[in-house]
Amino acid sequence: MRFAPKPLLKPAPESVRLRICGQDLVIPVKRNARARRLTLRLDPAFGPVLTLPVRTRLGEAERFVARNAAWLEARLDRVADASPFADGAELPLRGEPCRIVHRTGRGLIRLQSGEAGTLELQVPGEADHIARRVTEWLKREARRDLTRAVDRHCERLGKPAKALRIGDARSRWGSCTSAGVLTFSWRLVLAPTAVLDYLAAHEVAHLREMNHSQAFWDIVAALDPGHMASRRWLKQHGAALHAVGREG
Repeated sequence: MRFAPKPLLKPAPESVRLRICGQDLVIPVKRNARARRLTLRLDPAFGPVLTLPVRTRLGEAERFVARNAAWLEARLDRVADASPFADGAELPLRGEPCRIVHRTGRGLIRLQSGEAGTLELQVPGEADHIARRVTEWLKREARRDLTRAVDRHCERLGKPAKALRIGDARSRWGSCTSAGVLTFSWRLVLAPTAVLDYLAAHEVAHLREMNHSQAFWDIVAALDPGHMASRRWLKQHGAALHAVGREG
C-alpha cells in the first residue's frame, strides 16, 4: 500500500519581540542572501523591519534590536499617524496646507482658494470615491511637476532621460536605471517645490554618474545649488509624507 507524501509545511514567519513605548512590538524578520550585516529600518507604512544575513541566529537578532531600542523609539515618535483622504481632511500640497472639500454632483477636481486664502481641493462625486479620486489627481499633478523639473535639468545637463514613471515606493523617493528611466514617488508633490526639484536634479545627475561619488554630488550642486536644504527637509519630514492618504 502506498501512502501519499505529507505536504511540506511552510515555516512560520520569523519575528523579534521588543517592549517599547509601553507596548509589545513584534518586528518581522527578513533573511536576505545578499545581506552582510543586520539592519533595522522603519517603514512609515508597515513599521519596523529587521533584515538578517541567512545564517544569523535569531538570538543575535534579538540582542541587536535591544541595543537599538532607543533609536527605534525615537523614530517611532516621529512617524505621523495615518491620514486618509476624506471630506474635511487636510493634506500638504507643494508644502502648503490644503483641505479636501466634498461636493455632490459630477465634475472635475478643482483646486481653489477657500476662506482666509487657504487652499481647498474641491472633490465632486460619491463620498466613497474621494480617496481614489484624490490619489489619482495627486499622481497627475506629480507627473506634471516632475516632468517640468526633469526636462529643465536634462537640458542643463545635456543628457535626456528615456522615460519618466510615477510610483509609490516606500524605501526611496526616486531611482534611475542604466537605460535612463527615471522613477519618482508621487508623494513628492506633497513636499515643498524645492524638495521635488532637488529629487529631480538628483536622479537626472545619475544619467551622467550612476553612483554617489563626489563627481555625482558636484553635478547635483550645479543643477540645484540649494540641494542641502532640501535634503535636510526630507530627513526631517519625509517619513510623514508616507502617512498621507493611508488608512489607519
